[in-house]
Amino acid sequence: MFIKRSSILFTFFLFIGQLFAQIGGEGTYDFLNLSTTPRLAALGGKIASLDDPELGLAFYNPSLLNADMHNQLAFSYIGYYAGVRYGSAMYSRNIQKFGTVGIGVMQVSYGSFTEADETGIITGSFTASDMAINLIYSRVFDSIFIIGINVKPVYSHLYNYKSFGIAADIGFNYHHQNGLFSAGIVLRNIGTMIKPYTPDTWQKLPFEVVAGCSKKLAHAPFRVVVTLHQLQNLNMYYKRPKANNTSLGGVDNQKDSKIESISNEALSHLILGVEFVPVKSFCFRIGYNYQRRNELKVQENVSSVGFSWGFGVRISKFQLSYGQSRYHLSGASKYFSITTDLDDLFGWNKL
Repeated sequence: MFIKRSSILFTFFLFIGQLFAQIGGEGTYDFLNLSTTPRLAALGGKIASLDDPELGLAFYNPSLLNADMHNQLAFSYIGYYAGVRYGSAMYSRNIQKFGTVGIGVMQVSYGSFTEADETGIITGSFTASDMAINLIYSRVFDSIFIIGINVKPVYSHLYNYKSFGIAADIGFNYHHQNGLFSAGIVLRNIGTMIKPYTPDTWQKLPFEVVAGCSKKLAHAPFRVVVTLHQLQNLNMYYKRPKANNTSLGGVDNQKDSKIESISNEALSHLILGVEFVPVKSFCFRIGYNYQRRNELKVQENVSSVGFSWGFGVRISKFQLSYGQSRYHLSGASKYFSITTDLDDLFGWNKL
């Protein structure tokens, strides 16, 4: 019976992916795709599954919320680019025979802007911000499968324009009984605008299908995380134009071979991450995002664009994490988070 239900659910996922397929960056409320935790950022920016999940990752995939996160509280803060700052907070609780629930909020502040009229005379200033409430529910089936859903009311304020919307994430995860392997899929940002910024300016949300797996080595302190993103879009690879040496100012428009095209497209969907866990209280992480590197690098000085790294450390009853993700040569975005179990912190007995 469970296998039959799982097959129906997976077919539904594929149908939704085809129905809402679109190119990333062409929708509204793109802030929903920002990395919300240092661990997520350090492993390449996106995760579908992890055999050792943490509370903050449920923002990205609701099926990563589980009963072990009962009465946990997590905060994160991110210093982005050009004065943009954002953060998140989440609390979770397990309810016996019902499932695990979580509530969180994510807010992005774009800072203050100078307002001027058409002649250039400064008339004042204004602000811009986005916010999403996260209402998460997950439930275990057959002890190794978890299904989760995250309903996200969205509010956006840009100058004098305001917009409301509703989005949802649906996630499915499998965890092997040995605790070393997990795999999952998540459909993110299914929804619609309820009130557009201006009349008759309806836009699609940044829908995305992400799948992946993680594997912890049984006899070595490493965990490998493989993620495939933007699976609803099979034409994502961006071919960078090359200067033509045979003609001044010309562009090399030579087409790639079929093998090259397929390889480049496959790599554009691939994100790789590795965690080094020498002891339970410390973890070092590194990630590589091919699409980010290919699209954002400066050819004359590629540097470490597309790479990310971070670490996590447990101090007393707090889990602290830090991460860096490099999008451009101008600098890196910095991520901080703190998580604690309120039962451990205050000595409460778990229900």
